[in-house]
Amino acid sequence: MSIAGQVIRCKAVVAWEAGKPLSVEEIEVAPPQKNEVRVKIHFTSLCHTDVYFWEAKGQNPLFPRILGHEAGGVVESVGEGVIDVQPGDHVLPIFTGECKECPHCLSEASNMCDLLRINTERGGMLHDGHTRFSKDGKPIYHFLGTSTFSEYTVVHVGQVAKINPEAPLDKVCVLSCEMSTGFGATVNVAKPKKGGSVAVFGLGAVGLAAAEGARVCEASRIIGIDLNPNRFEEAKKFGCTEFVNPKDHNKHVQEVIAEMTGGGVDCSIKCTGSTQAMVSAFECVHDGWGVAVLVGVPSRDDSFKTHPIHFLNERTLRGTFFGNYKPRSDIPGVVEKYMKKELELDKFITHSVPLLDINKAFEYMLRGKGLRCMIRMDA
Repeated sequence: MSIAGQVIRCKAVVAWEAGKPLSVEEIEVAPPQKNEVRVKIHFTSLCHTDVYFWEAKGQNPLFPRILGHEAGGVVESVGEGVIDVQPGDHVLPIFTGECKECPHCLSEASNMCDLLRINTERGGMLHDGHTRFSKDGKPIYHFLGTSTFSEYTVVHVGQVAKINPEAPLDKVCVLSCEMSTGFGATVNVAKPKKGGSVAVFGLGAVGLAAAEGARVCEASRIIGIDLNPNRFEEAKKFGCTEFVNPKDHNKHVQEVIAEMTGGGVDCSIKCTGSTQAMVSAFECVHDGWGVAVLVGVPSRDDSFKTHPIHFLNERTLRGTFFGNYKPRSDIPGVVEKYMKKELELDKFITHSVPLLDINKAFEYMLRGKGLRCMIRMDA
């Protein structure tokens, strides 16, 4: 029997207060409104961004809230005006969107949609500002427009990428955030040439995705930089050939890399929030052609300083958002790369838990254990 147009009762993980254990609750999910899609989530995974906003550090807290933004699911029903997807389509909800109408969406150079760009403080839907989640008549707020820690969620149609129905949702769901962010920073922005050299600062999940991008581009030297030497062995699986721990040297790490490479690397990708790492990533690329790409998000009031001569010596500094991928136009193609075995995803998923044990996933991440924990919604 169809449940389209009806309120659905389902399980969801609710964050009631900052830093307090999350609880699995039975909630109500309203039908999708204009330009909205209701999705049955099959698999979701935990990202550092979820933990950051659960802890409510450095931003305005908004609770109760349903977190989650890396997921794969199937469209259950669609609202008025939705023509790009239909019930039964396999989709990846994505924390940023593509309206396909604004100047950014119409530009080949940008993925910074004016309408659906990431908004961490919005707790309701764009159509009317209201939430589609409730419990006992009381509203529960959305997160990044996705809220995938729920068996059913409602998302703006511009924030769902329709993908190949043969693609395993428990693998490709990581493409809806960290994997695409790091991988795209390398292949779309840094663009290392075959046989080139790449430095990756920060070997967390995003940094390893950047290293994977360098491996796919057939870079000959992929240098991983991290303060935690325990990450080096794991990074070899993602293509890293050499490692540098800044704590092992009495000089700036950019000087170390310049000495290792005869003047600097061709490209660097900075995947931490450290402003010092930003300086190092920029100054370690070769003059004349080196490109540094900033990925990791700094604190709100951070700034960094470098000498203008580094620019005048023809080094390039670039930033990127979501790997420069347009969610609806580009992500289906990245899924196809996985299906053709041109891209490896399985090695990013190191743990798996049922929805009822989601707090274990938070424990794993807080202890720095593993890369991605897959959360099974039907278990």
